[in-house]
Amino acid sequence: MKGYFGGGCFWCTEAVFYMIKGVVKIVPGYAGGQSTNPTYKEICSGLSGHAELIMVEYDENLINYKDLLLVFFSSHDPTTLNRQGNDVGTQYRSIIFYNTEQEKKDIEEFISSELPQLWPNPAVTEVVPLDVFYPAEAYHHEYYRRNSAQGYCQMVISPKLNKLKKNYPELLHE
Repeated sequence: MKGYFGGGCFWCTEAVFYMIKGVVKIVPGYAGGQSTNPTYKEICSGLSGHAELIMVEYDENLINYKDLLLVFFSSHDPTTLNRQGNDVGTQYRSIIFYNTEQEKKDIEEFISSELPQLWPNPAVTEVVPLDVFYPAEAYHHEYYRRNSAQGYCQMVISPKLNKLKKNYPELLHE
């Protein structure tokens, strides 16, 4: 099974989901824009309309889609429009691309029933069908694993990982 989650910078989202049991593969990429085969430079301009996101391939025998939604909504602020922290622009918007009507239903139910327990303000997360997913350039793949000592990783990503370890240890790899 595959899920497509955009929660701001894909370096952050990728690092978070790599910690989750049942996640088989993650590919950072782009979706939701107007151009074909966008580049990171085009995405950063904010003009392509694409969001940074990750494709998460997972084993549904080890993790379910609703738990992935919990991780997604807990690891970024879905109540801020077109930004996550200092990352500002439509490419950093909160967005989930769904493949099936069941996924859409699960997302909408989570937003209406569970999200208010996590965040005091209403979500601005877009929920849209997946059209095309474009993998990001190779240097974005496993970014945190390769650059964990970098300042951005230490200041932004590491705290997200620590929060996940504290709040959801049952969802993590052993």
